Amino acid sequence: MFNHIDYVMVMAHDMSRSVRFYRDKLGLRLRSETPDWTEFETGTTVLALHGGGKAAAISHEPIASTASIGFYVDNLDDKFNELKGQGVTFIMPPTDRAEEKIKLAICLDPDGLPISIAERKH
Repeated sequence: MFNHIDYVMVMAHDMSRSVRFYRDKLGLRLRSETPDWTEFETGTTVLALHGGGKAAAISHEPIASTASIGFYVDNLDDKFNELKGQGVTFIMPPTDRAEEKIKLAICLDPDGLPISIAERKH
């Protein structure tokens, strides 16, 4: 039986550009960095960047066998304004999703990976 997801790996086309995005814009804590493998601490799960990814056309359509990552924050509107001010590209502004009991926004990493940022609503 698996205990929990240890790491999530994201293929990066340009490692230094992706490191700057995740470290400097999203504020993730850098754990280790090499030209081919970088790790960020995100609680019990590590976000790992693997270098050498091929550049792909950015599509906002769901494609089978792809993934996205998601984070929860205490105040989505504040986080949205902070990231927008840093030039982060959003494909969905903060949107109430009452049936899911969240407010959700979606931004893109430098290679077009969707990143969901949500605030729990009670």
